[in-house]
Amino acid sequence: MKRSEINREIRLAEEFFASFQFKLPPFAAYKPEDWRKHGSEIREIFDCELGWDLTDFGRGDFRRIGLLLFTIRNGKINSPVYTKPYAEKIMISRSEQVTLMHCHESKTEDIINRGGGRLVFELFNRKGSAVELDDTPVTVSRDGESVTIAAGEKLYLEPGQSITLKPNLFHKFYAEAGSDVMIGEVSAVNDDHNDNVFHEPQLRFPVIEEDEPPYRLLVSDLLLFSQGKK
Repeated sequence: MKRSEINREIRLAEEFFASFQFKLPPFAAYKPEDWRKHGSEIREIFDCELGWDLTDFGRGDFRRIGLLLFTIRNGKINSPVYTKPYAEKIMISRSEQVTLMHCHESKTEDIINRGGGRLVFELFNRKGSAVELDDTPVTVSRDGESVTIAAGEKLYLEPGQSITLKPNLFHKFYAEAGSDVMIGEVSAVNDDHNDNVFHEPQLRFPVIEEDEPPYRLLVSDLLLFSQGKK
């Protein structure tokens, strides 16, 4: 992705969150130079990978296949320092923008439609330890109600509704045509480096073409910054 595209999407995301009066933590507004004003007191932000994040899954067509996220809180698996057993994200799925089919080996997560249009899920059980999709019926909890659907059948979340996704449950989701959706996620600790299983090979983090200076630093930028590489 071009940095100019990333900058534009983050600016639009700030406006979108503000339209719902959803407030991000103060570090969400840091400019690149602001990070240099801080020291070890913000180490948790770097180590737990908090902040702005987006992906085009390596497809080069973000508005068709992609997702914008902001990680608000997170722990770190097997860390004696960052002992939170939970994580929270806020995300945006634009109209018909697909988050590709994937599951998690360890993480259980609640995905919440926080506002906008309807959020559409396509769900499959995982076939053993493979990346294959099973054709067996899928049972999930939607706001405490057990719902069973056929493999791949569309399940819709209206604003305010949520779904619980257990480990090894493959899921693809997107905003229904015509409206964008603000999505909340409450989950166990998030580990994008080791816990994601994609049905097809993907790139989780974007390869960035630096055609202009960054407006906000991404989680992937902060990792390099903390290592003195930015």
